[in-house]
Amino acid sequence: MRSGADPVANLAAASAQIREAAARGAKLIATPEMTGLLQRRPKLFWSRVKTEDEEPQIDAFAALAAELSITLLIGSLAIKTGQGRAANRSYLFGPDGRLLATYDKMHMFDVTVSRTETWRESAIYDAGKYPAPIDAPAGKLGLSICYDARFAELYRFYARQNVQIITVPAAFTVPTGQAHWHVLLRARAIETGAFIIAPAQGGAHEDGRTTFGHSLIINPWGEVVAELPHDAPDILMADIDLSEVAAARAKIPAWSHVPNI
Repeated sequence: MRSGADPVANLAAASAQIREAAARGAKLIATPEMTGLLQRRPKLFWSRVKTEDEEPQIDAFAALAAELSITLLIGSLAIKTGQGRAANRSYLFGPDGRLLATYDKMHMFDVTVSRTETWRESAIYDAGKYPAPIDAPAGKLGLSICYDARFAELYRFYARQNVQIITVPAAFTVPTGQAHWHVLLRARAIETGAFIIAPAQGGAHEDGRTTFGHSLIINPWGEVVAELPHDAPDILMADIDLSEVAAARAKIPAWSHVPNI
């Protein structure tokens, strides 16, 4: 996706792509981080962000999952939590529209990428406290978001929970994406023996940021099985055989060999 500053337009764009993917046979569909709103300017951000009870996108995506009979991961929505704070929250819906799980991004992107690019997510967002392994119709999933990909402990936990698919919706910057996107996600697949599904924001956004794109699907052996080779909005699809998870872990169960230090 290339989400912008208008939640209504973002909902329409995401819904159209979800419908198209379902029409092409997809049963598990995932969207990028900040599907509902990408706005880095604080005043404009707070004028659009809503509490969970007020956010109409949650009910809209739940209804869409039920209508299409799909497992639907909304990579994340910005959710107002009170007292000038927000959560960066994933939503997983089942084929009946029921909310199966939520996950709040655990690691805040507080970095200085260059002399001209600095990010301080903790100025607005509260870090999540808990991982989210969940049994879903598409398999056992582990949820994560963007910058989480740099923290192997989270993924080791998911491997020990026998998660088969790990989702990493993202809005990676261009410099960090060019340097680290592929290698980080392939490493997470290799060390956990799980599929990685990483839908990404891409291109120049209304708020002035530019994101890397290159959505990926990676198998448990660390091979990229599908990639969008650009930053334009598009749909990426692949067939996933969950038996590959057990096969990869039987060969190299690296996640089980980590000593307690």
